Amino acid sequence: MNQTCHTLSIIIPAYNEEKTIAELLQRVLDADLGEGIDRELIVVNDCSTDSTGRIVQSFIAAHPQAPITYLVHDRNQGKGMAVRTGIQAVTGNYVVMQDADLELDPNDFARMLPHLLSGQYRVVYGSRFLAEENSHTYFSYQLGGKFLSVMTNLLYDQRITDEPTCYKMFDAGLLKSIPLDCKGFEFCPEVTAKVSRLGYKIKEVPIRYYPRSIEEGKKLRLRDGLKAIGTLLKYRFWKKNVQ
Repeated sequence: MNQTCHTLSIIIPAYNEEKTIAELLQRVLDADLGEGIDRELIVVNDCSTDSTGRIVQSFIAAHPQAPITYLVHDRNQGKGMAVRTGIQAVTGNYVVMQDADLELDPNDFARMLPHLLSGQYRVVYGSRFLAEENSHTYFSYQLGGKFLSVMTNLLYDQRITDEPTCYKMFDAGLLKSIPLDCKGFEFCPEVTAKVSRLGYKIKEVPIRYYPRSIEEGKKLRLRDGLKAIGTLLKYRFWKKNVQ
């Protein structure tokens, strides 16, 4: 009997990631997702001003059989808009976000997928804090991530340790059914708030983390953390329609 095959759609928003994008794409293509799992890569170039676009196109040309969809914004709109563009192109059963840097290991998708395949969960997050061996470049980032997680747990009755994690994996039908308003990094708190408001419990698994510094291209700033706090509050108390 043939095993049922599922497809994981991997959305990769990219803005000025010329130093890492080629290696990242190769790592995602090479990642072991487990038996019966296909993949599709959806790269969304958010109007990069460096060589990101040329590098992606060269990579696709050198890997003609690779399942890569390449989309380009004609103006910079933010990570949230890039993710939303990517969601529209999804054809797989499951969806996960992958930043275009090298901070996370796509082999960890294999740790997350079984919880969706079991049917017990429709949302799985990879937690950087559940793996004790992980290091964190900045104490302020670590503290901010823990604060957002505690806030999420209090406001939305969850039990998670890493709300702002990039590795958020969803049942594709669920994610496509949720209207998103985000344009920037507030995608994370918005989608967390909305799946929570719909009554879904978020499963967490430990993932590996190799943080980069601001000098190496890390883009998150204090204003993004403050916006995340505001987003969690907004969808808990003011904007209550999530579908």
